[in-house]
Amino acid sequence: MTTLQGHQRHYWWKLILLIAVTVVGFFWSFFIGRYPLTIGEVIDILRSSFMPVERYWDDTMTTVVLNVRFSRILAAILVGGALSAAGASYQTMFKNPMVSPDLLGVSAGAGFGAAFVMLGSGAWWEIQSSAFFFGILAVLLAYLISHVFGNRSITVLVLAGVVVSSFFQALLSIVKTLADTEDALPSITFWLMGSLGKVDNEDLTLLVPITQVSLFLLFLFRHQIDTMAAGEAEAATMGVNVPLVKGVVILCSTLMTVVSVSFCGIIGWVGMVVPHLARALVGASYGRLVSVSFFIGGIVLLLVDNMIRGTMAVDLPLGVLTSLMGTPVFVLLLAKSGKEWH
Repeated sequence: MTTLQGHQRHYWWKLILLIAVTVVGFFWSFFIGRYPLTIGEVIDILRSSFMPVERYWDDTMTTVVLNVRFSRILAAILVGGALSAAGASYQTMFKNPMVSPDLLGVSAGAGFGAAFVMLGSGAWWEIQSSAFFFGILAVLLAYLISHVFGNRSITVLVLAGVVVSSFFQALLSIVKTLADTEDALPSITFWLMGSLGKVDNEDLTLLVPITQVSLFLLFLFRHQIDTMAAGEAEAATMGVNVPLVKGVVILCSTLMTVVSVSFCGIIGWVGMVVPHLARALVGASYGRLVSVSFFIGGIVLLLVDNMIRGTMAVDLPLGVLTSLMGTPVFVLLLAKSGKEWH
């Protein structure tokens, strides 16, 4: 067996193990929370949603399993995976280990959009829609600035993202200043720290297809993205349509990030740290990196959310724990890798 075949075999074993852990984590998470459930009850209630099952449980149990825990558990896996895959994509394209999914201002734009609607006591769907719109708008502005002033340079695109992010952060500060300190300001602050508490099954109807299609497109272009990691000039000489590949990476990563942020608020560090863990497991090959990043990210965010649901007396903001856990892990990764970046 050649070295390449050995690496490929090890990758598949690792991926299968991560998928298995994700599946086990998905079902195990139904038993975590303030409302106790048995294995048989969870299995039968889940089965009843797509096949006839003799009913022996009450409506409260149905609501807890199908409308509360199912949506929150699946959202944790999808959001963690989406943010991690987006982070891996940006880190590969920009050749920078410090890059995160909100590089082009998507989180700042979404934060302003959500806060602006909260200022007027808008409905939850209006908050989500506004966050989604302004998150997309922020990235479009960054992309437009880089095209107009930077001759489509990746460096200028990054700088444009910093400018746009600062702009929306300033607008967010104005909104927070104007917000009612008794009602609107606490809601804005809590949303900005991230939470899966308000995700429902209707949100999944948008979160699932956007994540699936984005991951499919990124995986479809995996070889071109790998080639671009060596540099745009080299990729162009090898026949890669550089503008198209850049557009696919930015579009898919932005969609996954903005749909996650609009439903769950801002969840930091997952998209930056998880790709480093995946890279340590399977190397820098993009196809392997993005798939492993997705499953590790989903497992990590699911574990963090389970910790909140199972041990906390209050629904602690998700972004607080991810930041507390992500910061020391990232420091350890930096200490291990030094200044080396593959």
